[in-house]
Amino acid sequence: MSLIVLVIHLVISVALIGVVLLQRSEGGALGMGGGGGSGAGLGGLLSTRGAGNALTRTTAFLAAGFFATSITLTLLAEFERKPASILDGPVAPSEAPAAPVLPSEPLVPFSGTNSGTSPAVPAAPTESVPPEAPPATAPVAPEPPTVPPSSTEP
Repeated sequence: MSLIVLVIHLVISVALIGVVLLQRSEGGALGMGGGGGSGAGLGGLLSTRGAGNALTRTTAFLAAGFFATSITLTLLAEFERKPASILDGPVAPSEAPAAPVLPSEPLVPFSGTNSGTSPAVPAAPTESVPPEAPPATAPVAPEPPTVPPSSTEP
């Protein structure tokens, strides 16, 4: 059903585009329908006024059909869709998780004379560590100069 309505919708859409392109524009002779104000529109079959009225009516009918098929397609899509819920779906059989498989050999090879019983202890770095820098001190502002006492005392 929806396929038939969809095909009708597409035919109406293409026809609507064609009819709109045939109409005479408001600005003058830009459309193909009027032919620039000549009295013989649409190849001389109708006058300019008659061609305009026929194209306007055709556009109105095609637009109404376009809206009707659009609404019909929307309703068909809504009714064909079944409500679904995650909780209503089939339940997968519950299986116990498999026990982890431990490797038979270590992934990292052991080195040293311990014959593989314990991991080797990494050697201390041989490079010398640079001495630490002395801590930074904030600059101290100089004390303001003192004013000598005046020699005139009362």
